[in-house]
Amino acid sequence: MDLTGTGAVVTGGGNGIGAALARRLSAAGADVVVNDLDAVAAESVATEIGGLAVPGDAASEDGVTALVAEAGAHLDGIDLYVANAGVGVSGSQEAPESDWDLAWQVNVMAHVRAARALVPGWIERGRGRFLSTVSAAGLLTMLGSAPYSVTKHAAVSFAEWLSATYGDRGVTVQCVCPLGVRTSLLEDSGDMGRAILSADAITPEEVAEAVMAGMADERFLILPHPQVGDFYAARARDTDRWLEGMRRLQAKVTGANG
Repeated sequence: MDLTGTGAVVTGGGNGIGAALARRLSAAGADVVVNDLDAVAAESVATEIGGLAVPGDAASEDGVTALVAEAGAHLDGIDLYVANAGVGVSGSQEAPESDWDLAWQVNVMAHVRAARALVPGWIERGRGRFLSTVSAAGLLTMLGSAPYSVTKHAAVSFAEWLSATYGDRGVTVQCVCPLGVRTSLLEDSGDMGRAILSADAITPEEVAEAVMAGMADERFLILPHPQVGDFYAARARDTDRWLEGMRRLQAKVTGANG
């Protein structure tokens, strides 16, 4: 896919999937702005690919406003916004309010605030692309992590709404929904997450290649693990049976980890 002349912003671009996406987009010809809370990591990736580092908070209202303004000025307009920054908050309904709020702000409101800043301009010029790194948890669920699962579901729902509302007005919206990816997020997912995700985990670079293929055909759901599509269809076809299977998986993993 030739992205020559495309102005792209990648949030959470200092490491993991974000860094792989920044490199791959740059290799395809895009001019990339790398955002990350980790300023050193953002600068390192940006220097490597000849892009611009704009470190900062891509979730808060002020942070998003500043990022879009600085990136837009550098790129002479943002054509592609990759809402990749995310947090993997574990726990049940008993997770602290602060954890629920953090997951909501980063995994959902960061997308809402970016769309608020970008969509009007995209509609005016008739084109723009919003790409969300959501995770298979947004289509299925992630055992052991209620805040993560709930907010990733919300991120998919918001992307669906954006696509349904603005898809005929030049705004392309897509969701990237991998299972396990070999990043620090997987390492920090706890015994439950590692037990479920590690066996089929892929590299960030494999995710980036799947994204390039998905962008080329403009499919809404980009599934680096194709089996996620089968799971998603089974869930919709017979939700009770799917939940029964998830309960069995919960019991199996819980038993295996003591």
